[in-house]
Amino acid sequence: MEVTLRKAEARDVPRMLELVRELAVFEKAPNEVTVTEQHMLEAGFGKDPVWVGWVAESEGAIVGIAVCYERYSTWKGRRLYLEDIVVTEAARGHRIGDKLFRQCANHAVNQNYSGMLWQVLDWNVDAHRFYDRYGSNYSKEWWNGSLELEQLKNLVAQ
Repeated sequence: MEVTLRKAEARDVPRMLELVRELAVFEKAPNEVTVTEQHMLEAGFGKDPVWVGWVAESEGAIVGIAVCYERYSTWKGRRLYLEDIVVTEAARGHRIGDKLFRQCANHAVNQNYSGMLWQVLDWNVDAHRFYDRYGSNYSKEWWNGSLELEQLKNLVAQ
């Protein structure tokens, strides 16, 4: 499979969101994707972009994406957070994920970030094997916490 990587453009957002939804189905959370195409477009290509991404194309079709953003750690400084790497099921096995991961790593190095981090589900053994190839470190000590918008609204209303 012939694959080319390029930086994501505004015109790619509809397909990128399709792949995000495909990932959500795989991760058994199809109803958790609430971002709209317009929001994703504005967040990536508006006046104050918060994410950067790359697409992998084969025969003119986007078959993979990577989305990252800057995160700040009071202990480590600026770091790159890898939000998602998604490769369509039909395109897996062609090292597209590796190319996308390396593109993110290259971006982190070029921006002089102190490192790159991501999350992976505990049951996703294929993802574990993927990241293990790079000598990844894992923390079993930290729990992921979050509050959704409605919860935040309730909190500030108190």
